[in-house]
Amino acid sequence: MKTGTQKMLEDIEAEVRYTRSMIGRDAFAPRVMAAMAEVPRHEFVPGQEQVYAYANGPLPIGHGQTISQPYIVALMTDLLECGPDDRVLEVGTGSGYQTAILSRVVARVYSVEIIPELAEQASERLARLGYDNLECRQSDGYAGWPEHAPYDGILVTAAAPSVPPPLIAQLEEGARLVIPVGPQYGHQELMVIEKCPDGSLITTEVLSVAFVPLTRARPSSTRA
Repeated sequence: MKTGTQKMLEDIEAEVRYTRSMIGRDAFAPRVMAAMAEVPRHEFVPGQEQVYAYANGPLPIGHGQTISQPYIVALMTDLLECGPDDRVLEVGTGSGYQTAILSRVVARVYSVEIIPELAEQASERLARLGYDNLECRQSDGYAGWPEHAPYDGILVTAAAPSVPPPLIAQLEEGARLVIPVGPQYGHQELMVIEKCPDGSLITTEVLSVAFVPLTRARPSSTRA
């Protein structure tokens, strides 16, 4: 009998074959698939959703957020095209699942999450599971994490109405930003933005997607 992980990997491979004309690849890098096989997805899924932990679909994790479909997690990781010595910024820690996947394919992951409860839970979960080449903090991901910039890749796990300029500024030359762009209830497109040595950008639309919106910090109110 196949395990949940084996079935998940087969589902990812099947979807790659189905979408290869759009994503421009026939398979994901072996390092990416090895990470998908290694990280226990059920550890990042709420108890009531455990039966669906390895299904190839998104699942709710509370606070109006989701853990992304395994195929999308693998696709976005693969699109970064990062190496084992690279440093990556993730915007939107969520459950910490994508964070854990990234930690298996790069040297260091910096992840930001705006929702305090999710940021705390993900940090505790990742520490408990032994993922120690990453750092998480609670903050507005639109601003990135400038203290550790520039990054060899930036991955955004929520849809922004437009590409945040701070993330472009924090991207290393030759590196890639992978981000879903579009309105909450309209057409969203998964984009890859590569920063050229001269500072110019090459933008590629990859696939139509449906992500939760990128949450922003509310501006502080002032009283006269």
